[in-house]
Formats: sequence, structure tokens, C-alpha cells
Amino acid sequence: MTGQSGNAELNTIIVGDALTVLRQLPDAFVDVTVTSPPYNKGERDRGWLVDRVVYEGARDSKDEAEYQAEQIAVLDEVYRVTRPGGSFFYNHKIRWVRGRLIHPYEWVSQSHWMLRQEIIWHRKIAANIRGWRFWQVDERIYWLYKPRFDGDTIGEELNPRHALLTSVWEIPPERDPRHPNPFPIELPTRCIYSALDGERGVVLDPYCGIGTTLVAAKLLGCDYLGIDISARYAEIARERLQNAGREETRVQAEVALHVVRKTFRERKERGEWVGRFRQNMLLGHEPKERVKQTRFPME
Repeated sequence: MTGQSGNAELNTIIVGDALTVLRQLPDAFVDVTVTSPPYNKGERDRGWLVDRVVYEGARDSKDEAEYQAEQIAVLDEVYRVTRPGGSFFYNHKIRWVRGRLIHPYEWVSQSHWMLRQEIIWHRKIAANIRGWRFWQVDERIYWLYKPRFDGDTIGEELNPRHALLTSVWEIPPERDPRHPNPFPIELPTRCIYSALDGERGVVLDPYCGIGTTLVAAKLLGCDYLGIDISARYAEIARERLQNAGREETRVQAEVALHVVRKTFRERKERGEWVGRFRQNMLLGHEPKERVKQTRFPME
């Protein structure tokens, strides 16, 4: 089923370069974007556990200045097509090139977006096990926000049932031979479900790959639009969308994590325990005993 929002056709995948296609889309029709671009890691580079990353139809080895300028342009085009109050969850990682740290915030901060939060994606596995540094098992997810009016720097308060999942997301990476680096479906599900609070909206992924974000959006009752330069990836994504029901169990398992039986405010109003944060407290369970904090003497 396809539809339209403005002049944009929804519930479809467009094969083409992300920036070129984005520039052809109308203003302010997207509610949430979730994406992960190629990281520009260099197609000749590989780790001890992970072979070199090669995307079909896309070059992952560009001049760094060219790459960052392109990413800023993509970020700003997504900003333009997003409704005021909308969100963008942008996944990237810290890279090391000849001993120099390259942090994604270098270019994220140059875009039009307001940074609402930096989320740590704890993947629990290192791609390159070497002794130069502590093994890197994390990536970044930047929750970016488009203000509704001047001075609106943060938007509406996040529902506690989503906020309790904290700013460190322990989600193992996906393994799929059809794509070098696909999302686990739990990740876009968490982004979409939290930002929209279960409401229907329009979800965009300008580097949609084999369609994980789009499948999550469909199963959450949202409209979607995907863009990818690879016709083969797009065809795989369409097949997954046709058979989205096969992945519903994982989506519903993620949704089931978003629950609060008593908020901190409710516990405080009732005179109940509101001490140090524990996730089981938000789920409505009383602690078996209160542990006294150990006070260490000042040196």
C-alpha cells in the first residue's frame, strides 16, 4: 500500500543517491528519521574479526573532508524534510585514522539540528581486537531535534516508559550475509516507538540498506520512505516488507520493554521509596532491602 505526504510517495523505496533524492523531496513531511550511513572506514581496512566493509553501489573510502561535507548536506536535507518537532536518530562511530580520533560530532555540530542526546550503542563485540587501545564495542546514536519555534531547544518531555531504557543501549549487532552492516530491528523500533510514543507517523531512512528501519516502521503502524543506491538491497528490503510479519515477534519484544507501572513522581506523591535509580523500581517492584552506602574517608 502506498500513499502520499505532500508530493512525496510513501511506503516505498527509491533507488538512488541519498543526497540527490533528498533534494527532490518536499518540505516538512517526516516525523522520525533513523539511519546509519557508510562510515568511510576505507574499503581496504579490516579487523581481526570483521572483514573489510564493502557496500554495493556505494564507495566507503572517500577523502575525509569530502565525506564530512556530504554528511552535513544530508543532515541538513533531512532537517528540511522533517516537520517541526520531529526527530532524527543518526548512528555513527568514533574512528581512528593514523592515530587521530575522528568523532562524528565534528560534522553533526555543523548541521542545522539541535542535539537532544548522545546515546551509546553498546554492541558487546569488537570488530578489531588489537592491543593499541581498549577494544571498541560502542557506537554513537545522535538523537537530533528540529525545534517547533524559536527557543525550543529540547521539545516535549520523553514518556518515562521510554526514558527508563537509559542512554546506553545494549543491543547486539545483526548478522546478515545480504548486507555488511544491517541494523538489529530492535534499534529502529526503539527509536521510532520512543519518539512517536506509539502514535502513527512518517519514518524516513535515507540509507535504508535491506530495509530494517522500514520493516520496524511498518510493524509499528507507521508510513515509511526508504532511499538506497543499491537496487539489490532495495529488492531485498521490499521482500522483507512483504513478509514483515515474520519479524513481528522481535519488534513486540522490544515494545514490551517500554513499560512503567509507577513513575518517580507517583512514588514521591505517595511517600514511597524514591532513592537511587534502579530499573526494577520503575517496574513497580520494591527493593528487598535498602543497602547503606559506604562512605569513604577523604584522603
